[in-house]
Amino acid sequence: MATIRHSLQRDVFEPTEERLIGVLYVTKPGKKKKTSFLCATINKEKPVSATVHQVKKTDKDIYKKKNSWLLRELQVVDGRDENKDTAELDLTFDRVYKWVANSTPDKNAFIQVLWKLCCRYLPKQKPQFINVPADLIEENATFAENGDVTTAAFDTVEAALEDEGDYRALSEKEQIDLERLMEQCDSAVSNAEAFAEQLSRDLSVLDGANIHSMMASEAQVEALMDMIDEAYTEAEKIETRLDSYDEILQHVKDSIEKMADKNTSIEQTNANNSKLLEELDKLINQLELPQRHQQVLLEADLNKTGSLPQIIEAAMALQTAISAPIPTHLSQLQAVQDQKKRFEKLKSRFSQIISRHLNNLFIHLGNDPGETLSLHAEQLTLPRHGSIHTELSPYTSLMHWVRALDHKAYQHLNKTYANSISKLYERDIRLFFEEARQRISGGRRLRGSGSSQDLASMAGVAGKLTSQIKHGAQTLSTRTTTGALLGVDRDLWGSELDMQERQKFDEIFERVLSELQPVCLAEQEFCIAFFNLNAAGTEKAPSSVASTPGSSGSEESSGSAGTSFGVSAAGTPGQCRLVNREVRAMMVALFTTLEQQLNSFINTYDRADSYCCLYIYVRLSEHVLTAEDTGSFLSTTFGSCLVQAKRNFDRFMNSQLQSVQECRVTKKKCGIIPFINNFEDFCHTAESVFKKSERRADLDKWYVRLVMAMFEHIPRVASEHQRTPPEVIKMENYHVLHQLMFQLKLPGMDAQRKEAKQRYQEALNAYVTQYFGRPLEKLNLFFDGVTAKVAGGVKESEVGYQLAFSKQELRKVIKEYPGKEVKRGLDQLYKKVEKHLSEEGNLLQVVWRAMQEEFIRQYKLIEDLIHRCYPGAMINLEFSIDDILNYFSDIAQSH
Repeated sequence: MATIRHSLQRDVFEPTEERLIGVLYVTKPGKKKKTSFLCATINKEKPVSATVHQVKKTDKDIYKKKNSWLLRELQVVDGRDENKDTAELDLTFDRVYKWVANSTPDKNAFIQVLWKLCCRYLPKQKPQFINVPADLIEENATFAENGDVTTAAFDTVEAALEDEGDYRALSEKEQIDLERLMEQCDSAVSNAEAFAEQLSRDLSVLDGANIHSMMASEAQVEALMDMIDEAYTEAEKIETRLDSYDEILQHVKDSIEKMADKNTSIEQTNANNSKLLEELDKLINQLELPQRHQQVLLEADLNKTGSLPQIIEAAMALQTAISAPIPTHLSQLQAVQDQKKRFEKLKSRFSQIISRHLNNLFIHLGNDPGETLSLHAEQLTLPRHGSIHTELSPYTSLMHWVRALDHKAYQHLNKTYANSISKLYERDIRLFFEEARQRISGGRRLRGSGSSQDLASMAGVAGKLTSQIKHGAQTLSTRTTTGALLGVDRDLWGSELDMQERQKFDEIFERVLSELQPVCLAEQEFCIAFFNLNAAGTEKAPSSVASTPGSSGSEESSGSAGTSFGVSAAGTPGQCRLVNREVRAMMVALFTTLEQQLNSFINTYDRADSYCCLYIYVRLSEHVLTAEDTGSFLSTTFGSCLVQAKRNFDRFMNSQLQSVQECRVTKKKCGIIPFINNFEDFCHTAESVFKKSERRADLDKWYVRLVMAMFEHIPRVASEHQRTPPEVIKMENYHVLHQLMFQLKLPGMDAQRKEAKQRYQEALNAYVTQYFGRPLEKLNLFFDGVTAKVAGGVKESEVGYQLAFSKQELRKVIKEYPGKEVKRGLDQLYKKVEKHLSEEGNLLQVVWRAMQEEFIRQYKLIEDLIHRCYPGAMINLEFSIDDILNYFSDIAQSH
């Protein structure tokens, strides 16, 4: 077993840096030829862990691992019987593995190895040891009773766990020496006991030689001891002398340390003086304002040509001195406080000069008419006020100075500028929108644009009419005020813009939005730069500006979006929001009537023409979606208007949907229902507006809803109309709707187009079946009886022998349907169909052709039954298929 143990360690576990702790030779129960070794090992690297391997010997005498389990995966160790010696052993890992050991002592030794490893590496997660004698798993038990093998095995485990291994491989030199020694003895391999006895004899001889050598050298040892004693005496003398030298050096050390302390104190004093001088120089430089700057600030004249650069330079120097970061302990110096008081007085005086000058300049620029709107220009243009910005730009640095040092004066100037310049923008925007209306309608009074009194009186009249007029007239009055609706006849539509005026409105509205953008953005960029609105300061936004009339609408529309207005504001998110609020408040104060005028313009044309909401929705969407500065004042204003435009668009579409749902037809002949008739113009208008628009998806959704509503309410209208057959109404309207969707090629409407075609075909078949019927009724009844007989078991060739269905009876029935009689019946049918169908549907020939096909189908069925049931009787109808074709053609041409 020792040889096998050595081989396993060397060949299997040494390459994987594992140490073999225990080995058990096992076989499978009932399969003694299938042998293997259970090996318990620990790895050499840390953290140390234990593993159980199953190793088998291959046909080439090579040991190879078959299975490996970590010790912590071991769940149960089953010795099978604790009262009787048995070599069987069960280990439970992922499943139960059953083995039979070579002998009972070997099995017990291996169980002791597993127990010791579990105590060492799994103190809290030991597996269950069942059916095992108690003395085997007691740590301090005596193992003599289990034999020498058990004791040796346990000692081996103890030694291996103490030094983490019981085996060490021979070095190359030791292996060579061992081989040389074995070569000197012929029986080293064949007779190991003789070789061991020889080695013992050689070892005894060598031990005796060593003892004789040591006894011979006793005199030399005594001489060596005398020399060591003399050396020790000399060392004591040297140590005494070194102690005296050490005392002398101690006095020198104390003197040197005193000198070093004095030098350190002097250096510290010099360093402190240097730092103090540096701090004082820095403080003086921070609080020093040259006399020439003071003189300029005291005698500042902003009206003097060429004096502005010097004034700005002096103001910046004063701001630097006032804003200098002075430590708290230095701020308490009397000289520093006196200097700050002088700066405060100088700041107050200069701030008054700046505020007075800029206040007057703002008022002057606000009263100056500047550029005005040109009423005769080719294109509609909103005046720019770049000249105002150009004139104020040189004072930007001074405005920043006021914002930083005198917030009260800054608020006053901010409010003055907003109040003065807003008058110009209010005038320009009002004239701009008036000119836009003039260019669209040419001064014509639009529907819904009257005064509130006119609208109130019209509402009263409509109320009286509603209570007096019946349902049809009520529809007329309500639809007249609503505009062009799908479910209302065009004759009942109110006055709306024509297509040319709508296109003109679209062009002008796009021009209006395009002109507002550069003006508002230019003013916003100027305000941000001039009033330093991108400063990440902690000042509060001017409350006086924020409360300017008209600010509520934009504030609500913009909300707390938190997006930047092209402002590179630094600081915390809260400071960025503060900057955005300042910009919005400033722009709202400047453009007080912009949102009101834009909404009024939109509402005017939305009331004048219901289709204008489509143009408004698309144009506003384009400007909002393509805006580079999405958080600007104009973008938020457009966004607010876009929300209302979307509501108007949905309301318009809902009204169209409701008109389809409430549509009633009162004409004698129904024909094409109004919402089918009007759907083509509706689609053409919508397609021209939404072509290549980002809002195309919204229109497509409404297309589906409208068409599905038409599918739902065409049968309702057909059932409600008393004079036109329902199948005709459904057939004509489904046909027109299918043709319309096919021509327009509306995207995403394939399913609805197929459904319309299917509904049309079903209605056509139902109409032909109901009104064409069976023109040869008696013949059909005769052959219905023939078919019943055949179904009852009578052979087809024997039907003629039945008295009721004899050849004579058949000839009598055939004589009742001569060609002229059939043609006269078809002519009457044609007149009935012509009376049912409308000219708008254009389906007369289609229906007539379908009836022709149905007649031919019935004719062929009768002919087939004659040939099958009366073979050789030479019986035929008095007209042929060619005659039928001629009848139908002649009748169609004659009408």
